[in-house]
Amino acid sequence: MEPRLTLITLGVSDLAASTHFYEQNFNWQRLPASNEGVVFFQLNGMQLALFPSQELALDAGAAAESSGFKSFSLAHNLRSEQEVDDLIRILEKKGVTIVKQPQKVFWGGYSSYIADPDGFLWEIAYNPFLPLDEKGNLLS
Repeated sequence: MEPRLTLITLGVSDLAASTHFYEQNFNWQRLPASNEGVVFFQLNGMQLALFPSQELALDAGAAAESSGFKSFSLAHNLRSEQEVDDLIRILEKKGVTIVKQPQKVFWGGYSSYIADPDGFLWEIAYNPFLPLDEKGNLLS
């Protein structure tokens, strides 16, 4: 199997509220393939989908009940500590839940965490060990 990730699907409790969160706070545009049951956003090299959690559980044949920490996070890496601080200030002004304020971290970088309406964690980080190209993709 080729090492490839093409789509991340988040099971959300309120599709309209989650769509609003990503459109208003991240300034993302939904893709034309979106409809009343699923919303897609283009990321660099992959897509993020928002899908009602009950429907996602049904599709996967899994139990829909869950609570607490989801045991993973998504990351948005930036090119400097200042960019992290600037983005967190913008998101905070928009009312986004800041889970952890920006700070130097044990692994040598600088990061913060925010939460979307369903509690999915986004790390907003500067990692000096993972440089980005001009499009924001990780360099190999």
